Amino acid sequence: MASPLPEERRLVIMEQLRRRSLVKPVELADELGVSVETIRRDLVSMEEDGLLRRVWGGATSTAARAFEPAYEQRRMSYRERKEAMGRLAGGLISAGDTLILDIGTSVAQLAAELPATYRGIVLTNSLLVANAVAGHEGIDVITSGGRVRAGDLACFGPMSQAFFRDYFADKAFMGSGGVDATVGLTDYYPEEIASRRVIIEHAAERYVLCDSSKLGKVAFGKVCDLSELTAVITDDQGDPAEVRRLEDAGLTVLVAPVDALASEPEGRKGGVPATD
Repeated sequence: MASPLPEERRLVIMEQLRRRSLVKPVELADELGVSVETIRRDLVSMEEDGLLRRVWGGATSTAARAFEPAYEQRRMSYRERKEAMGRLAGGLISAGDTLILDIGTSVAQLAAELPATYRGIVLTNSLLVANAVAGHEGIDVITSGGRVRAGDLACFGPMSQAFFRDYFADKAFMGSGGVDATVGLTDYYPEEIASRRVIIEHAAERYVLCDSSKLGKVAFGKVCDLSELTAVITDDQGDPAEVRRLEDAGLTVLVAPVDALASEPEGRKGGVPATD
């Protein structure tokens, strides 16, 4: 089995810090199948980034940054919020648009909410998105290829980045690890961050789907400033003050009402049925 990448080790360390007050290099090395020295270097680097604090015997959390939960937890969390955001985002799509649908559970939900009248090209680095829309009449799906991350079935790496350099889209819909009024858009995996930067350069309109629990949060790495985004799509279940901070920073925030879903007829979730 291949050794985990540095960013994968960081996520494991952050998850362990969430569960325990202290993590020890020996235990982490055993769990991850790497040397104790590798873990110590990780802890030094993470302390420099403000993700943790090294103490005698190991490291403890600073509680300063967001971290990404496991895929299944994210997939099942805030389902109504993601459905509401998906419906709102779907209303921004016109027949004939060339779309980029990025990685993330919220974007995968949008794939299930595409308007029944939509006909066009979907460019994606998400196998979940491709599975949701492939085979539907009038939708041509092109995937990026590259290495595949388990859970999200996200394609990443140089092949994915090169793919997006060859295309231009009318609208891009991206996931996020956090959106902060000062820092901007952030996420977790460096190679996926690199792909998002290319996506932003190659889309006329750039939308981020960000449920309200991520507003004001800062993840591992910066994707872009708020000025590079057309709008953020969120839900109405969070702190209104966070929305105001983003708007005061010059960002357009589109808020999807979650309660409106209760009045929808059962099963009316756009033209492409959900797979979950």
